[in-house]
Amino acid sequence: MNKNFGNYGGQYVPEALAETLTKLEKAFKDYCYGEEFKYEYKKYLKEYVGRPSLLYHADRLTKLLGGAKIYLKREDLNHTGAHKINNVIGQILLAKHMGKKRVIAETGAGQHGVATATGAALFNMECTIFMGAEDMRRQELNVFKMEMLGAKVQEVTSGTSTLKDAVDMAFEEYVNRADDTFYVVGSVVGPHPYPLMVREFQKVIGEETKSQIMELEGRLPDYLIGCVGGGSNAIGLFYDFLKHEDIKIIGVEAGGKGIKTGFHASAFEDEKVGIIHGMKTYMMTDDEGNIKPAYSISAGLDYPGVGPEHAHLKDIGRVKYVSVTDDEAMAGFKLLSKTEGIIPAIESSHALGYAASIVPKMNKEEIVVINLSGRGDKDVNTAYDYFTKVE
Repeated sequence: MNKNFGNYGGQYVPEALAETLTKLEKAFKDYCYGEEFKYEYKKYLKEYVGRPSLLYHADRLTKLLGGAKIYLKREDLNHTGAHKINNVIGQILLAKHMGKKRVIAETGAGQHGVATATGAALFNMECTIFMGAEDMRRQELNVFKMEMLGAKVQEVTSGTSTLKDAVDMAFEEYVNRADDTFYVVGSVVGPHPYPLMVREFQKVIGEETKSQIMELEGRLPDYLIGCVGGGSNAIGLFYDFLKHEDIKIIGVEAGGKGIKTGFHASAFEDEKVGIIHGMKTYMMTDDEGNIKPAYSISAGLDYPGVGPEHAHLKDIGRVKYVSVTDDEAMAGFKLLSKTEGIIPAIESSHALGYAASIVPKMNKEEIVVINLSGRGDKDVNTAYDYFTKVE
């Protein structure tokens, strides 16, 4: 099982953790490609998560923008409100197979934390979620949900008190308690085999989209657009389409207050490569190689790195990566809410904000699929603060 995506990925970890990851890789390879796992996984995705998620023609949004036909992949309709549950079900089934009694996770926006707490409750496992103090403040509703589901939410006050710091503490905990604990990583990041595992559990998004668009339109789309932090929802949509070279694929990072201000979360902008959280990838660093703080109005995109598969796809030119600012994302947030009656997550709003800038330039025969990776219930306080200040 290849540990790398081109020049990226790998397993840059202490020896103690390397042994744990070797066991994890073997268990994943032996169990998760077998028929027993596939049956259980598909059963829970259908009966518990509510898959397949809908592929929805956004008719009013299409008419308003006046260009290509827009479809939304409705991951916001999944149980727990985002794509995160797809990955959590897969990893917790693997954890139970390995005999683990406890799961831990990191979270930024809280959707992965809620999904992990949900899975832990479903499968009767102890659960601790690491979350930065700043993200806990921004996402109070999700913190309450996690606690209602029986999880302990561990506040992280180091560094910028956001997602990167929560990942740091979760890995530290994993090293110390690998004997009874399974770390449910929330995105396509970290040391091998995590980026591969998470991709395998999220690729159902693209597989469903392909069959759905063929049924609805009789052909594949011209464009795919997804937001990118670590990048699990995007790789989930993109993966099954990568071999179709005529399809244009776009990943949208968080441009924050503007790239030139330094307050952003675009790992690709600096074009610097280094080691973060056990993987080699593009990341935000200063001239001395130190990790720079990431900023975004979205608590789920404020990560200073990006998944190694995305790094590889950028280098080979298969996927185009762009960024949009907070203001552009919030314009997308309002646009979808008022035209389609769907309140999106601010993460997903980055993809919507970029789509709004390019769709009007397309012809009406073209088809665009946007991954609506989550719903915006969790973001109403942030949106209220933003719009009352702006307006």
